[in-house]
Amino acid sequence: MNDYTYVLKKIGMNFRVERIKKSLSQEKFAEIANVHSNYIGKIERGEQNLTIKKLVTLSNVLEIPAEVILNIKL
Repeated sequence: MNDYTYVLKKIGMNFRVERIKKSLSQEKFAEIANVHSNYIGKIERGEQNLTIKKLVTLSNVLEIPAEVILNIKL
């Protein structure tokens, strides 16, 4: 069985990798996504539980499929 904190950390890391690939700072990503930069930091550290709606919204901002973010090799 998987621990949800592990899954959140993997999702956060996937967001971070994709954000960096786009050469976006956390602040710029947050600005484009219309969220606070602290929220992005919490996501990337695996401290913030995401709704599916927010996950899809942030994936769309990065112009990547949500499946990329959900790829969490266990």
